[in-house]
Order: sequence, then C-alpha cells, then structure tokens
Amino acid sequence: MNMKQTRNWVAVGVLAAVAAGCGKQAVKDVDIIKESYQAGEVLQAAAESPKGVHASLERHRPLMIASFVNIDNVQGSSTLGRMLGEQVGSYFSQHGYDVIELKLRNELFIKEETGELMLSRELKDLTQEHDAQAVIVGTYAVAADTVFVTSKVIRALDGVILGSYDYKLPMGPNVKALLQNDRYKHR
Repeated sequence: MNMKQTRNWVAVGVLAAVAAGCGKQAVKDVDIIKESYQAGEVLQAAAESPKGVHASLERHRPLMIASFVNIDNVQGSSTLGRMLGEQVGSYFSQHGYDVIELKLRNELFIKEETGELMLSRELKDLTQEHDAQAVIVGTYAVAADTVFVTSKVIRALDGVILGSYDYKLPMGPNVKALLQNDRYKHR
C-alpha cells in the first residue's frame, strides 16, 4: 500500500468512527429547577382562576405538598420525585403560600385499575388539622430517554383538581442520577 492509499484508509476509518459516534448523541440535562418552577407557575395560575362554582386557591390558607411518585409504584418515590415536590412547593412558598410538607406517601392513594387519584380519609384529616385548602401531588413515568411528569393541585375538601400540568424531562445525566434509587425506573 502506498502512502496515498494509507491516508485514504485512515480518513475512511476516522469518518466511520465519527459517524458511529453521531448515531447516538448524549441526552443533555435541562434546568430541573426551572421546569419545576414552570410547573408551579402553571398550577398557581390554573388554581387561582375561579372555575364556575368551584372556589379558587386562597393565599391565606396553607397548601400541603407531597413527593412526586413513580406511576408504577405510588407507595414510593425517588430522589427525583422528592426533589420535584420540594421545588414545586418552594415555588408556592416564594409566592406567598404557607406550604406544609407531607412526607407520608401512604396518605395518598391511586386506584390501580383507573389511575385515578383519590384523597384518603387520613389525608382529609391532615388537611383539616392544618386547615389546608389543597394538596400538590405529582407522578412521573420513566421512558427510554425521557421522564414524563404530571403535577396537580387537588382541593382537599372534595378531591377536585383545581389545576394540572404535564411536562417532560430529558433523561440526561442528572435525571439518571436522581432516579438511581427508584427500583421501578427500568420497567
């Protein structure tokens, strides 16, 4: 092989390596705090708007916040789920609401067959004890390269959804790390 042929084969090899690397690009992280605050903003706007006879959120009454849970395991959460709940709660706190943390996941219940969110009697008791007007809850579903998130503000009195917001987080390195302790992440 002469020098020119060798250079051509090296060039072909380099191009093949570059093309193979381009086929699978790394997923980049988004600003998770920004996404959580956007969710809080949308929930607040929706829940503060009067809906016919349904009363809207009042700033002088507290809200309860729950960790967001994996939709495949509503009895548990992950670092990501706890952080999303904390950040949405932080948004409401920064905007004048008294936010009470609800760390107990067994206080909320999702019917397996319908996926419908229900407020348990224990949660109603807790909201009455704290005079909480609503609960902020959320679920997430882990896909191949995306985490789909649903957040809701639910009126404590009767379980009416005052506002909801759906968004997605790309499965970048930070999101993957925050899901490490979620045993349902690969379902």
